[in-house]
Amino acid sequence: MNIRQAVGALACGIGACAADAGEKAASVSQYGITWSFEAPVEAGRFVNGDWWVVGPVTVVSVTPAPGPAPAGEQFEAVKGVWGDTSQRDDKRMRNGSMVVAAAGERHGYDSRSQSFDPKLSAVFPLRLEPHQSLISTISHPTLPADNFAAAIMWRTEKKVSALLKTAAILTVLPEAPPADAFRPAYVGAAPRKLYRAGALRRERLLRLPAPTIEARAYAPDYTLRVPDQWEQMERYFERPWLEHLTSWHQQQLNPTENQPCYGREHGRLVSMASLMLLLDEPPERKERLLIGLVQYGLDISALAKQGVSWNWGGGHTSGRKWPMVFASLMLDDPDIRAAPETVAFHEDAQTYYGAGWFGQTALYWMVQHHGRRDRYEERPPETWQQWDKSSEGYRVCCNAVAWVGMALAARLMGAVSAWGHDAFFDYCDRWMRLDDPYAADRAPHKRPAKETTTNDPFVDAMWRAYRERAPDQPRAGNPRQFVWQGRNGVWVPNPPPTPDDVRRHVQALKTKRP
Repeated sequence: MNIRQAVGALACGIGACAADAGEKAASVSQYGITWSFEAPVEAGRFVNGDWWVVGPVTVVSVTPAPGPAPAGEQFEAVKGVWGDTSQRDDKRMRNGSMVVAAAGERHGYDSRSQSFDPKLSAVFPLRLEPHQSLISTISHPTLPADNFAAAIMWRTEKKVSALLKTAAILTVLPEAPPADAFRPAYVGAAPRKLYRAGALRRERLLRLPAPTIEARAYAPDYTLRVPDQWEQMERYFERPWLEHLTSWHQQQLNPTENQPCYGREHGRLVSMASLMLLLDEPPERKERLLIGLVQYGLDISALAKQGVSWNWGGGHTSGRKWPMVFASLMLDDPDIRAAPETVAFHEDAQTYYGAGWFGQTALYWMVQHHGRRDRYEERPPETWQQWDKSSEGYRVCCNAVAWVGMALAARLMGAVSAWGHDAFFDYCDRWMRLDDPYAADRAPHKRPAKETTTNDPFVDAMWRAYRERAPDQPRAGNPRQFVWQGRNGVWVPNPPPTPDDVRRHVQALKTKRP
């Protein structure tokens, strides 16, 4: 079987092929969503399984039909731990569709979301031009719903309050694409480059023996035995992850059969998937997961080129940068990871160089959460205000625990320079370091018990087995820090402090303590 045949078979394996490329179809279906056309159209599937049609084309209806909530629907907005919500009791729209001209804070999917804008809801019949994409959704009739990542969640987070159940994408092209084409990104209407699975640099995937994984007493209800369950991980990256909503409201809207709701789990799944692809497994075992992760990276790339940033506070927007960098490596195209200077990714915006209160130099800050937050790790804990303590809580609960696997995958693939933010890698090294050279200067405060580990035993085992074996490689060498300026953030130079500067800073803090 040649690569063209192989990827065609892969696409049909991801979802049953109702029409082969070049055939005419009066309708196509995916994930419980059916698009019906005014007249039969040429249709087929991209390598990731999503549908394309040759257009222009008129979609006369979508099933399930968009429209008001069913009679008798009961709904109560779910508030988060901070007492806020992005939800409301609004009956106007369920199962909405939209054509995404550009990323933004509004959508047309489900009116229970406060970000809903009825002007963005597609109305049928709808004429779609070549290079447009239609995203259609199915709404949950009741909440809560099963967490997409329930298999790696603790009991209290196996359910979520996200409003959408699933989403599927129909892409209109001027002509049939190659059989091994990835789906172009779902934003905008300009002609978009079609990347091909045949161009993937599969030889860049390492073949590392799987390490021994130690059991975790504190995670007794995890059921996903990574790296044994390939099918489960493939399922995580099978459907599109929607990333065009640029506010924290996305967390309560992400389709629960497509993607995680919270950035911590975005990062955890990307971490585990990336490291699994570096194991000593047959190439055919890796193929489906590889296709899914690269497709996600291509979607992120297109949004980043529009100027989208993923730098919301807490742990909301982790996990977006590495898929983009990974796709650029696997397709040997640096342009995939190129983004405007204004773009900020969560992991980069939250890590920087400075003189920490106990001598650490790769530091963390939360950037924003219910307003702009201050950098706090330069100051000792006895001086922290409430939001500083909240920042520390997010540092421990939600960020490095999701980042470490991505940092390791990037190191193993020689991609530190391609990532472009050295403080991120140094911070992950600080988090995972088993010994504590700062113990004396921490006193009387103890090192957080969660440091040296992640939430995922597989990631920990890979780090212990392979971090020191990662190849020596160039660093980005352009240290910079995200800071606020006016209404937006900007990047400024951020050279690491000298050892003498750090020693003087720590000593000065000690002399001020009571």
